[in-house]
Amino acid sequence: MANTLTNLIPDAYAALDVVSRELTGFIPSVARDVSTDRVAVGQTVRVTQVPPNAAGFDATPAMTLPTAAYQTIGNKSFTLTKSRAFPFSWTGEEQYAMDRGPGFLTIRQDQIAQAIRAAVNEMETDLAVVSYKGASRAWGTAGTTPFASDLSDPANIKKILDDNGAPPSDRHMTINTTAGAKLRTLGQLTKANEAADATLLRQGNLLDLHGFMIRESAKVQNHTKGTGTGYVVDGAHAVGATTIAAKTGSNTILAGDVVVFEDDTNMYVVASALSGGTFTINAPGLLKAQVDGKTITVGANYAANLGYTRNAVVLGTRLRAIPPEGDLAIDREIITDPRTGISLELAIYPGFGMNTYIVAVAWGVAVLKPEHMALLLG
Repeated sequence: MANTLTNLIPDAYAALDVVSRELTGFIPSVARDVSTDRVAVGQTVRVTQVPPNAAGFDATPAMTLPTAAYQTIGNKSFTLTKSRAFPFSWTGEEQYAMDRGPGFLTIRQDQIAQAIRAAVNEMETDLAVVSYKGASRAWGTAGTTPFASDLSDPANIKKILDDNGAPPSDRHMTINTTAGAKLRTLGQLTKANEAADATLLRQGNLLDLHGFMIRESAKVQNHTKGTGTGYVVDGAHAVGATTIAAKTGSNTILAGDVVVFEDDTNMYVVASALSGGTFTINAPGLLKAQVDGKTITVGANYAANLGYTRNAVVLGTRLRAIPPEGDLAIDREIITDPRTGISLELAIYPGFGMNTYIVAVAWGVAVLKPEHMALLLG
């Protein structure tokens, strides 16, 4: 049978400019893992995590060697978790009927674009969810849109990353469109004489701020906090502790909640929910030691805008694995989404008097460096 997809590929690209598309801010801002080409769905890739060196000593001349300094090398796991296909089908009679009206090819082009849209939106959502729950600390006021009157919000996100030792380059900030709208109203950015650039004023493009490349995403998450109340710290906890014991309270503390400890102004992001009397916060952990009985306050609901370095989060994608002998598809092509750079498979599966079209891709996401990520509450 003749190749029925080759001439369709340019039309599929053209259709992407017609079909509505949500904003994607996370996909272009995170690290891409090409090693997933060698990983099956469900398999785990382990990324080494070298601990800080805390074994410094005074180098005093001596005839004996210093004792060995062993370290425990940790790791972060990354799993390719999803293999997703987005199908649509046509019968010969339906195609015949449409060619007497709007045209089958026109409709099919838009269906391909809608399938790509759905796949990309799922990836963006997965990145948004794993990212905000993996952030180190938070800044801002929950329930209040950032950028109210000045640029103190990105400045304080920068401070968190700097204090955590995050690389100063390749930093990104992904915000929702509500925060983006507020940012576009700041006079110091829209006044060309103050901003030294008329791009935001004339075109609406967000400018880089405090070393962050700003992007908007339709998938920035709105977090609903746990109902925990009355909890206090159970026992002493040193600086750097990530497992927090809690007592006397009731109800839930959830992953993604922002908690504050008595006499500590830092806002910590909960990594795993309260269970069995303990919950965990993300690295680098406590910045101030806690003693028994200090109150734990769970913050309010918030919109999870984020500032981070590219290496903080990883997205691994690949095409579906097909048996060496092939499957029932009569043709397949690779198409790359021009908005995000994600490559997907486009395949045709024949039936009896009809065809099913599949747009498919496999992916996984993970936070590798919580220290290089901070929440900007909205």
